[in-house]
Amino acid sequence: MKAGIIGAGAVGSATAFSLIMTGVAHNVVLVDINTKKAQAEAMDIAHAAPFNASAGKITAGNYADLRGCEVVIITAGANQKEGETRIDLLERNVHIFADVVPQIVKYAPDCILLITTNPADIMTEVALKLSNFPRQRVIGSGTVLDTARFRTLLANYLEVSTKSVHADVLGEHGDSEVLVWSSAEAGTLSLEEYATTIGKNLDDDTKMQIDADVVKAAYKIIEGKGVTCYGIAGALTHICRAINNNDYSILTVSSHHDTVEGVENICLSLPTVINRSGVHHVIMPKLSADEHKKLRHSANTMREFTTQALSVLEEI
Repeated sequence: MKAGIIGAGAVGSATAFSLIMTGVAHNVVLVDINTKKAQAEAMDIAHAAPFNASAGKITAGNYADLRGCEVVIITAGANQKEGETRIDLLERNVHIFADVVPQIVKYAPDCILLITTNPADIMTEVALKLSNFPRQRVIGSGTVLDTARFRTLLANYLEVSTKSVHADVLGEHGDSEVLVWSSAEAGTLSLEEYATTIGKNLDDDTKMQIDADVVKAAYKIIEGKGVTCYGIAGALTHICRAINNNDYSILTVSSHHDTVEGVENICLSLPTVINRSGVHHVIMPKLSADEHKKLRHSANTMREFTTQALSVLEEI
């Protein structure tokens, strides 16, 4: 796979490193308005490549160098500062996308756009509008990372591998995201059943704490180190692997939906089959009545801010 990354900041650079060192991409082009930064990051990552026999080639380039990219990942945007929500970044990042996306379309018209700039769901819709790509080729990183955080906390509490926990986060990649407890499993048992077998109590208070720890994870990381990068780099690499390998993996990416819980024309995360074409099929999972209510709230939140973002776009 040839992949382009727009933005050589912490997220873009960590993603480039991950794609190269895992061998998911054989060629990565790093593009940034700060060309010296992009060149330095590409050089540093290239010096790590000899330590992995499957590592590919990384270069710093410009938009023209995106020719032939199967995936272009947009990480460029204003950083989320301590105390800011992802929604606070909205207007600044719409203006950035208005400059970036047309350049990608010009030089990589057949690529899959993978959006992780925050607020990720809304920026995915903005990228869809700006690119005029088919909806299956515009994907947000969505709640793939949030789902990993949820599974990690559950695995730690239940003392099992994260690979043995099946649980998803849906809706917004942000404060209104929905942790789906009703269908979550460890092995073939519900979480509560499994907890009982090891003498632990997965009560409402414990669930509320895990809920809060997942939703607020980014804020805690940003408070401590100023940015989140490794988790999202892993999530983006995982999505790219599914595309490159034509895996038909089910991932909680964000994409455009005509309607979710009665709310029309929004991007948010649902379990989605991903293959070489991008979005192959979207699954509406079984949810409890309370989870349906929360997903509807998340969808309404996305509708409100998507309307705001598209209004900004029309004024540019």
